[in-house]
Amino acid sequence: MTPTLLLISGSTRDGSVNSAALHTVADLLGEEIRPVVYDGLARLPHFNPDDDRDPLPAEVTRLRGLIEAADALLFCTPEYAGDLPGSFKNLLDWTVGGAETSGKPSGWINASSAPTGAAGAHRALRTVLTYTDARIVEEGCADIPVPRSVVDPATGLVTDPAVREAIAATVRGLLAAV
Repeated sequence: MTPTLLLISGSTRDGSVNSAALHTVADLLGEEIRPVVYDGLARLPHFNPDDDRDPLPAEVTRLRGLIEAADALLFCTPEYAGDLPGSFKNLLDWTVGGAETSGKPSGWINASSAPTGAAGAHRALRTVLTYTDARIVEEGCADIPVPRSVVDPATGLVTDPAVREAIAATVRGLLAAV
């Protein structure tokens, strides 16, 4: 059975290297996985605990359904002001009230090419995923700098062979836990 991998970018930016890394996963491993790219980050309503009950907002229902249907989760998020971007933290907040991430193999790619990377964002991501009982797969978590210069502006895919191989190896490490 081909595993379903849900790819979630923490960036809403056009031309994001984080999104490029995830689209490259689909390009590289499309035969080995069923890649599903979550594209609703900007459409999620602001989290309010009072709204975390049936009926859930439609986009929250869709997000939770995609998480539930996935065999594994792969995140790629930028860091903003030393932490997770607000819109991405909002997405994670919507996962706390459900049980969809419980036991779900999860990993991430840190695509930052900045000297300090996105350590604060990934530390916070680990905290939330641990809180929601996701199964963090260390072999599926990697720092893989993706400078804009290695992303083809026409396709939005990473072109550098070494970076592509590092991305593929990380995803295979995550999938080994499925």
